[in-house]
Amino acid sequence: MTDAILYETPADQIARIVLNRPESRNAQDTGLLYALNAAFDRAAQDDAVKVIILAAAGPHFSSGHDLREGGDVASQMTGFDTVGTWCGFGCAGAEGRMAREKEIYLGFSERWRNIPKPTIAQVQGKCIAGGLMLAWPCDLIVAAEDAAFCDNTVGMGVAGVEYFAHPWELGPRKAKELLFTADWLSAVEAKALGMVNHVVPAADLATFTLALAQRIAAKPMFALKLAKEAVNAAEDAQGRVGAMTTAFALHQLAHSHNMQVHGMPVDPTGLQVRPKA
Repeated sequence: MTDAILYETPADQIARIVLNRPESRNAQDTGLLYALNAAFDRAAQDDAVKVIILAAAGPHFSSGHDLREGGDVASQMTGFDTVGTWCGFGCAGAEGRMAREKEIYLGFSERWRNIPKPTIAQVQGKCIAGGLMLAWPCDLIVAAEDAAFCDNTVGMGVAGVEYFAHPWELGPRKAKELLFTADWLSAVEAKALGMVNHVVPAADLATFTLALAQRIAAKPMFALKLAKEAVNAAEDAQGRVGAMTTAFALHQLAHSHNMQVHGMPVDPTGLQVRPKA
């Protein structure tokens, strides 16, 4: 693992992957996302691991995509071995950007969602936009009392993050409200909506999550895999995949529109407005 990602085995049959860019509030640049994917692969392919915890160093889980990452799409993708089949990162216009986001955003999140082992997101502090794309693919979410969730991308001229799980995580009306307003969702509110499984004091977050993982790891591995597959299939039968594909296409349309109108992939007028914590 790189320094941006730590890989730990805090107990028998448990792997803990830690986002380790606390100085940037665990903002996700390309290197971090590929390192995270490698860590998930390592845990998924290790038959001694039955449960995977995704945690984060520092006061906040993730501030989302690292918008400070410079260079064009081709240079951002240089040096990484892609895991999907989309190509054309060096192509001009919408083609290159869509290829990149299909690979490292929607592609990675969907890939992690379908890991055939139980996964638990251990969330503290702020979890903003792209941060949701790390927590939502996990099967369970344990949140500290100080955790707060937000998707502020509509304010940036985009229709929501690339992994558009909002209606399934929040219900359609709350999903619309949070997208339209970019308001914060507290850990307690998220639990009431069913997005979060448990809310615990920040001091107890790691120990509680590990104990939960150990209770799950006591079950037969094959039965855990099948149970996860069954629940995921139920979501997909409701049209999740098709709806998410449409949302991703609309996301790319927004980027293309903003490039034509503003000369950048987001609307700079919306960047002036920050949601209050």
